[in-house]
Amino acid sequence: MRTPLLSRLLLLSPRTVERNLATLAAAGLVERAPNAWQITLGVFRMWHRITFRPETIGTCAHQRTRSTWRARLLAWRALRLPCLLVEGAVVPWDLSGLLSSADVLERHLLGAHHDGNQFVYDLEALSAYPGRLERLERLTREVVEDRSPRADWLRDLVVFEGYHEELLDAVQAALRGDWRVGADEAADPDITLSAYLRWCLEQPATPGETWRAWRQGELSFAPTRVALPTPAPTPAPVPEEVLV
Repeated sequence: MRTPLLSRLLLLSPRTVERNLATLAAAGLVERAPNAWQITLGVFRMWHRITFRPETIGTCAHQRTRSTWRARLLAWRALRLPCLLVEGAVVPWDLSGLLSSADVLERHLLGAHHDGNQFVYDLEALSAYPGRLERLERLTREVVEDRSPRADWLRDLVVFEGYHEELLDAVQAALRGDWRVGADEAADPDITLSAYLRWCLEQPATPGETWRAWRQGELSFAPTRVALPTPAPTPAPVPEEVLV
């Protein structure tokens, strides 16, 4: 199917998105890759979140703002955004993260605040690139232990106390194969990339199908959960008499 014009406009480089999707699918993050139109609908979902649920982005529900003057200033998101753009820690034209290279994902995780377990989305993406979780673990540890010359700046840029310590714990757990999310968070497209990709897969595959779904009231970008993959059944043990 020819890539729809709107997908080419919003995704900028559908071929890059498709290559990255193939990488993620090969890493086992999704059973099969959504098509470009379904990812376009995923971008609309992100815009819906920014517009109607801005409190879920760049804020913190459980940690206080750092006491430094710079962190207190950057707590105002209108002041923080230009710094994040200069740092290369956010890419506003890539709301799905599927255009981003491993380097961009790394800068995003180190410099842009993620509340709770929201950084799992980007950690899953980074895990598809061999050796990059290990590199992120080293760089995050350097910030936590104040061995990086940019440690103070990165701590202030994320604004809230304890962020890099939580990120370091999450990266170390991911390296052990543990994403540390319960079933509810694992099914939340705001939290995990795998859930976001499954959400996209559940959407209409073409603009025509989307138009029909919208007219029938079946298209929604509101918060929702996706169905988790059903684990393969455990084979029944073979009776001993059969083995004899």
